[in-house]
This record gives sequence, structure tokens and C-alpha cells, in this order.
Amino acid sequence: MTIHSKIPGIGLGTYMMSPEEAEEMTYEAIKIGYRHIDTAEVYRNEQGVAKGIERSLSEGLVTRSDLFITTKVFPGNEMWGQSQKTFDDVMESLDNSLKRLKLEYVDLYLIHSAHADKTRIEQWKALLELKSNDKIVYAGVANWNIKHLQEINDADLPLPDTNQIELHPWAQQPELVKYLQDNNVHIIAYSSLVPLSTWRKKDGENSLKTQDMENEGSSEESLFKILANKYNVKESQILLQWALQLKYAILPKTIKISRLHENFHFSFVIEEEDMLLIENENKGGGITWEWGDPLLVE
Repeated sequence: MTIHSKIPGIGLGTYMMSPEEAEEMTYEAIKIGYRHIDTAEVYRNEQGVAKGIERSLSEGLVTRSDLFITTKVFPGNEMWGQSQKTFDDVMESLDNSLKRLKLEYVDLYLIHSAHADKTRIEQWKALLELKSNDKIVYAGVANWNIKHLQEINDADLPLPDTNQIELHPWAQQPELVKYLQDNNVHIIAYSSLVPLSTWRKKDGENSLKTQDMENEGSSEESLFKILANKYNVKESQILLQWALQLKYAILPKTIKISRLHENFHFSFVIEEEDMLLIENENKGGGITWEWGDPLLVE
């Protein structure tokens, strides 16, 4: 079975969730029908995710094999005063994540960014070793651009199973998307809901979103509001369905149970003419990371 059919189309993203929120949302999401839960060591909520999984298992809602659990190793970034992780550091990081998650394996393990310019290939070799040892089912990366992926190719190593990238109508990454599709690297999109006027409105939830973008998102003339009215769905569901129709897996994040339902239960098709209108909404680079788009890392 290919990676494309193994990754659930809709998963739960847990970035910026506290451990308590991650526990509750993981549990509630699984009750609703979600099977993919995405976390990371730097989110500091793996233990919360573990508790949500434990509750679900103990109540017989699912078995472990029903679930698809993703976590990530942060590679280190010398610009932030962090040493770049070595092969052994990556192996240890996964062991620590498994302990926090209370799991024997994860379904997908990602190198969180390409910031470790000196040890990228070493880190990738560690993931391949973990895959051969059955500690991870699939090995992938996040926020890697074509140059980074070509380094793997040039080292005569297998390309990642997946690349998780910021991907939404305002950041469509056409060249990278084409490269990934041409090389059978499955795409997982995060930050699907960036264009919403309600996206990241709490204190501390920073990004590169400009005031012009804020104004556009709140305007009644926003294309996504117009399409939501046309299809009689939520604006968020237009953004999610756009990604699903392009065959991207998605990870919408919310801490509201009502929106867990909205992000999972919808069924409609965006007409081709409207998909073309959305294609014209592309603004270029990433918006999610307040300190700069990691796809621009050398």
C-alpha cells in the first residue's frame, strides 16, 4: 500500500496547543473520527497527545493500528544558539518522543526543518535507520525546499515519503509542489486556514500576516466568503476542500469541539472554474513563521 493511501486526508494539528488542550482535542478528535494526530518535540505537548490517545484506547474507541501518529525532531539551528543534531542525537530524540507519547513506534517521523545545513544528510540517514528498525513506519521532512531534497538525491539516498509544508491559497508553492508530485513525495499541508480573519488572533500567535492581508480576510468581498455563500458551507471548509481536491493531506488545528466537527464533516466539490479563481489568490511565500519562511533556508 502506498503512502498516499495510508495517510488520512484530514488530521488534527496541535501546534500552539498546551498539553491539556492537546489531550482534550486528541481525545475529542478521535471520538469524531479523526485518525491522524500531528505533534512535534518542540510543541511540548506530546505527553498531552499521549493522554488523549490513552483515553481513546481505554474506552475502545480505536486500536493503535487505527491511528496514524506523526511527530517531528527539530534539527537544531545555530542562528538560534542551538547545535545541529547529529545522527545519534536524532536517534535519542525519537526515543524521548516515544517515551512521552507512550508508543512503541510512530507512523511518521519528520525532520522539522532544513536549518541543520551541516548535518542534514546525517539526520536523514538516522531516519532511514529508524525506519529499518521499525521504530517509524514512514520517514519524512517538513519545510524542505527543492535544493534540500536534491541533496538527498545527490547522496544517492531515497527521497522522503512526505514533505509537510505551509500550503494554502495565499502560499501555493507551485514549483515545490510540482517537484514533490513528480518525485512521488506525498504532500501534507499545514496552516490551511491562514486566509481566515480569525486565524491566529490571540496574544502570542504571531506570523508574517500583513495588515493588507488582515483587511482582505475580513472583507465581505473576500473570494473565500463569496464561495462559502455559493456552496452554502463555512469559509474554512472552502479552504480545506481546496487542499483536498489537490490531493494534499491537511492538519487543521482548533481547540473548539464545534470546529473539530466543521473541519471533518463536509462533503462538496469546488467547481473547476472556482478552483481557477482560487489559483489566482497566490501571494508567494510563507506567512506562518514570524521569523521567516523556513523554505528559504540555504
